[in-house]
Amino acid sequence: MADRLPSDHDAVETHRVTVASVGRTDRPKVELPDGIDADEGDVVRLVLDGEEYHARVDGALDGSLVVSHVADNARLAREGDGDNRLAEWVDASGVALGGSAHLDVITAGYKYGLREPGKRVVYSATDAPDSSLADIARDLDG
Repeated sequence: MADRLPSDHDAVETHRVTVASVGRTDRPKVELPDGIDADEGDVVRLVLDGEEYHARVDGALDGSLVVSHVADNARLAREGDGDNRLAEWVDASGVALGGSAHLDVITAGYKYGLREPGKRVVYSATDAPDSSLADIARDLDG
């Protein structure tokens, strides 16, 4: 069983991030902070209101990293397909486009949490899979 880790625990690194719109649309994107342990094209786990999803890290025109689509599984996240759970979260939360949210680093390079400022969340702390296992899974997914 995974350990439970509250968002206000010393082991959780929290960043204030901007929830902006993609271009002139009403589609949200989260601008990732400098120094985050992720590269363009990575698929990471992202927890929204206690629900765990997958998100592809994309590069913006200015070279920064963003997340604009959050999906139910890694394949959908890689393809940018399926329901966009990020858009649903923004619609249901108190976070507005142009506003800010908190990005919690649960497991660097693997698992993050996005929450409303001032809201406390408890995460399931899980370690990243062994890189060789992740490579095999990626090969199986195609």
